[in-house]
Amino acid sequence: MIEKHRPYRIIISGGGTGGHIYPAIAIANTLKAMNPETEMLFVGAKGRMEMQKVPEAGYNIIGLWISGIQRKLTVNNLSFPFKLISSLLRSGKIIRKFKPDVVIGVGGFASGPLLYRATRKGIPSLIQEQNSFPGITNKLLAKKVDKICVADDRMERFFPKEKIVITGNPVRKDIINAENKREEAQGFFNLKPGKKTVLVIGGSNGARTINHSILSGIETIIQAGVQVIWQTGKFYFEEVNESVKNHDISNFRILEFLKEMDLAYAAADVVISRAGALSISELCLVGKPVIFVPSPNVAEDHQTKNARALVDKSAAMLIKDQEAKTKLVEATLALINDNDRQVSLKENISKLARPDAAEKIATEILKLIN
Repeated sequence: MIEKHRPYRIIISGGGTGGHIYPAIAIANTLKAMNPETEMLFVGAKGRMEMQKVPEAGYNIIGLWISGIQRKLTVNNLSFPFKLISSLLRSGKIIRKFKPDVVIGVGGFASGPLLYRATRKGIPSLIQEQNSFPGITNKLLAKKVDKICVADDRMERFFPKEKIVITGNPVRKDIINAENKREEAQGFFNLKPGKKTVLVIGGSNGARTINHSILSGIETIIQAGVQVIWQTGKFYFEEVNESVKNHDISNFRILEFLKEMDLAYAAADVVISRAGALSISELCLVGKPVIFVPSPNVAEDHQTKNARALVDKSAAMLIKDQEAKTKLVEATLALINDNDRQVSLKENISKLARPDAAEKIATEILKLIN
């Protein structure tokens, strides 16, 4: 147990996606719980979702004018050098004014300039890598920072071995012990306790392939008599509702966004999901049989690598994005009717859970300060 000291001053930088932002907020919450007087500042990228989500969590955030380099030639690429110079200058000013004891990078565009300036000034630094295949920002920062907290146990391929600490990914606390909320969850979603339930999630924006795969097999699902909690994402909600209006969807709960993820997990017997790092960490913690459909539209195909890390340990199933429309529904119904397979997947995925990840990362941060 680390003793309380004077109020620490900590900067957390990065974002761009929920997979970066929510772990960052979990780390901040844990640090504040350890020492409520800790002064916290977030640095993100202007126009990205962290500029909304971080203030909602109760923290101050400053936005940098920064974005990534596109794989194809675009106007945005031409402006990248100017954005980088602007962000480096702004980062220097932020550091001089805030005077942090430590800086933390969680991946994403904004963490690059901020941590570069901080490490040049000799400020203790740590990055947290959520994925089994690191992003370019964390790869570039790895040689400069003091510690690297990871979720995968095979990261020596990418980072200096002596800096790596295996901590897992921080997740929201309300999903811990979600299984104990099953009765409450069934009531919340108006589900019948005797029926098997499939949870379909594709992230807050939705997953086009997953949605279209469910739509293509909707009559097969209806005839199987299973219940479905289906988060379509905001981009596909109207399309899905229009597509199902001529079907008997009395066993479906179709939602644009799922705020009550703890109850959704609690109600589910089987989960269909993309393979983002945060989703994987949550699914390990709740111990649910899962079929991953990794997104192909991510850097270095890292979602497939994330999913493979579990599949190789017999802890999950994987269906390729391009095969989902013909295979996903069939595989899901086969799994929902195979209790032995479900038990095996639940046991194996639960072994990979790291419920104390945020505490471990916070402890490493405080060690750097002290």
